[in-house]
Amino acid sequence: MPAHNVESLRTRIETVVALSRLLDRVERNAAPIGADQYRSLVRQLQQVLSTELPPEALKAVFNAYPAAAELYENMHYATAGLALSSLDVSVKTEMAASELLQRLRRSPPANQPGAEAA
Repeated sequence: MPAHNVESLRTRIETVVALSRLLDRVERNAAPIGADQYRSLVRQLQQVLSTELPPEALKAVFNAYPAAAELYENMHYATAGLALSSLDVSVKTEMAASELLQRLRRSPPANQPGAEAA
């Protein structure tokens, strides 16, 4: 790879890291900003995430900065769905919802006789 391409790639990765770090800070309310500034930050990060970047670099950035991972996932939702979402979290959420529905089915409605005894 020619030296100028390596430098360009390095610059893009550094930009992704810097913007991702900033977006994460904003998402955690550590750095309150206005709506226009937020939209500008997101647009800038979307622009650099739209360029060709090594998958290993993206994975490292997304592991470190969840807000960037969520943005990337939203950008590619039409073709990839929620590919970056944690399967473990999805499974736990589904199980919790199923358990709640089962408990609701077993308990009598509040206006039914015998509801006070429960």
